[in-house]
Amino acid sequence: MKICLVILTGLLTLVSSAYAGDFSDNNNGTITDNVTGLVWQQSDDYISRSWEQAISYCEALVLGRTSDWRLPNVKELRSIVDESKINPAIDLDMFRRTVWSGYWTSTTYNKISTDAWVVEFAYGYVDYSYKIFSYYVRCVRGGS
Repeated sequence: MKICLVILTGLLTLVSSAYAGDFSDNNNGTITDNVTGLVWQQSDDYISRSWEQAISYCEALVLGRTSDWRLPNVKELRSIVDESKINPAIDLDMFRRTVWSGYWTSTTYNKISTDAWVVEFAYGYVDYSYKIFSYYVRCVRGGS
């Protein structure tokens, strides 16, 4: 029984750490994902925007002495969800000021061009919504 408990505890630790991410604080308002190489905006500004406004916001952002920011695609934004956590499903030590709500991605929903994918950080769900609705923004740089 004791051996089973030790094995189970080890497996739970392994599964938990697999979702935790490997991030570095760049001490300039940005976070680097050491696995993907993407650099993320560390803090949300608590302003919800339409999809087009979200794209414009990221394109105009100057942070960490760089200006090549963009709205992340759905796969990129989903990569910072921490499935071992809820409310929020993200590492708040790294990603400060995250609203437990939806965040826009740059990915248009392929069946309805007036919709785009949204990652919701309360539980880490991914869904789509009308582009005219307002959601929050977390910009990224690097990658594709």
